[in-house]
Amino acid sequence: MYTLFVVLAGVVATAIAGTFVLSLTASRPSGLGVHNGRLSDAPSSPNCVSTYASTELHSIQPLVFEGDPANALALVRDVLSTMSRTTLVDTKPDYLHVEFRSPIFRFVDDVEFLVAPGTNQIHFRSASRTGYSDMGVNRARMENIRKLFNSQ
Repeated sequence: MYTLFVVLAGVVATAIAGTFVLSLTASRPSGLGVHNGRLSDAPSSPNCVSTYASTELHSIQPLVFEGDPANALALVRDVLSTMSRTTLVDTKPDYLHVEFRSPIFRFVDDVEFLVAPGTNQIHFRSASRTGYSDMGVNRARMENIRKLFNSQ
């Protein structure tokens, strides 16, 4: 029984170490940014939500604002600044890219925001860099950002 416990503990420790190494070595995806006036499409895996997606699995509503688009994007930045483990990677007058890191394994999720010209909407895409499922983390985070954005 003791030998079985030691073997299982070793397997679990190896899996945890492998997961941690994977999270540290995942590089920034090449398709990020604005392409033809839009953010990239969501992958087929369920670890992404996007306001441009047409599938129920990935689709989420954009942020809606009134007034000046620059002020709305500044408000998004203010909301993001209150969130832990968040790094601002790129900012343009109509675009933001931030990275969120999970607390234990340090997995990175790339989150992008784009003000849609001529509308009162901010589109976004939130996707995990690694893995297949995110257990709803990206959707929950974006709904929390919506709640904080709307309460300002």
